[in-house]
Amino acid sequence: MQEAWVLKTLAFAVMVGSVMLLIERSGGVNGLVHELSIKRTWVKSKRGALIPSFIAGTVIFIESSITSLVAGAIGRPFCDRYGISRAKLAFVCDSTSAPVCSIITLNGWGALLLGLIGGQIAAGLISGESAVWLLQSIAFNFYAYMALIVTFLAVWYEIDIGPMRSAIVHKPSEAFADANGSVGFFVWPIVWMIGGVILFMILTGGGNILKGSGSSSIFYTLSLTLILMWIYYRSKNAMSTSEFFKAALSGARSMVPIASILLFAFAIGGVCSDMEVGNYLASFVGDYLPPQYLAAAIFVLGGIIAFATGTSWGTFSIMLPIAVPLAVALDAPVALVMGAVISGGVFGDHCSPISDTTIISAMASGCDVAEHTKTQLPYALISAAMALLLFILVGIFS
Repeated sequence: MQEAWVLKTLAFAVMVGSVMLLIERSGGVNGLVHELSIKRTWVKSKRGALIPSFIAGTVIFIESSITSLVAGAIGRPFCDRYGISRAKLAFVCDSTSAPVCSIITLNGWGALLLGLIGGQIAAGLISGESAVWLLQSIAFNFYAYMALIVTFLAVWYEIDIGPMRSAIVHKPSEAFADANGSVGFFVWPIVWMIGGVILFMILTGGGNILKGSGSSSIFYTLSLTLILMWIYYRSKNAMSTSEFFKAALSGARSMVPIASILLFAFAIGGVCSDMEVGNYLASFVGDYLPPQYLAAAIFVLGGIIAFATGTSWGTFSIMLPIAVPLAVALDAPVALVMGAVISGGVFGDHCSPISDTTIISAMASGCDVAEHTKTQLPYALISAAMALLLFILVGIFS
């Protein structure tokens, strides 16, 4: 099962390259930019260039990888047109994908968390409904809220801090200002991807979207999208069959280095799991920790584990069975501690260079993974500092 998930994710990385290049070669990018910046004048400044990506990142919550992909696809041409670094776009993609999916949990994130919370109920540690506990814990998912606020402020006020100030900027281009191409060549593939993920999440979950397989759904969706793109582009004479497959192969080849990075990231994560790095780190949280600081400690510890392993979901699986009994034993607010687990997992995953969301956000934005990691870190640390302060204050006064 684990091997199948890894293979599907690697295939996803390669197929994304095909979809992205096909959209560009068909004239979809030209059409979108002309529609928004010339015809409708919705995007007409550096400030407005990243707003469409931010909006896409906050309204698409069905799957974090699709969120990053769509936000990146929308933002790339505008970033190049207005001289904004791809690293800034990758930051927006990454900062809206996992945080939003961890807040609006009508997705695989919710299914996992419901299952983990259900395990604590079954063990007799807490009572009630899993869904109720999840909703209560989401209210304390402070890091996700802070990340979204910091990202919006950085976009709206054009705030570049630390390494982001010297991030590589692609040469500002006016090439997209003409009317060549059609906005439909861009929009329809995006619609098919979003709709496909919803459809296949329902199908793979046996009618329950919360039980669907994210990796399988993305794999099936991209396969279907490529088929529909070929039919659509040929019917509109956007590309010949040979041009279509040449572009698809060229786009796939461009993603091979990213797929290799993902493969190594999975391997490192597996080694950390086998070595029980998470349990080792968790052992430092003892019974003598003051209950008012438990949530803050869990947040920090979860962040360290997620950073080291590159997985928020793995961190949830490790930390919830540890954090809930600790909260019960110390008479600390359980929902607050659950929120700290979720926040810590999202924070560490957000910063980790071996996280799949970090790598996919860089890939979707056309940014180097190392550059994305270092330029995003200061913003993530600011969000984490504010979240930590909130966990301390709420822990003290609750």
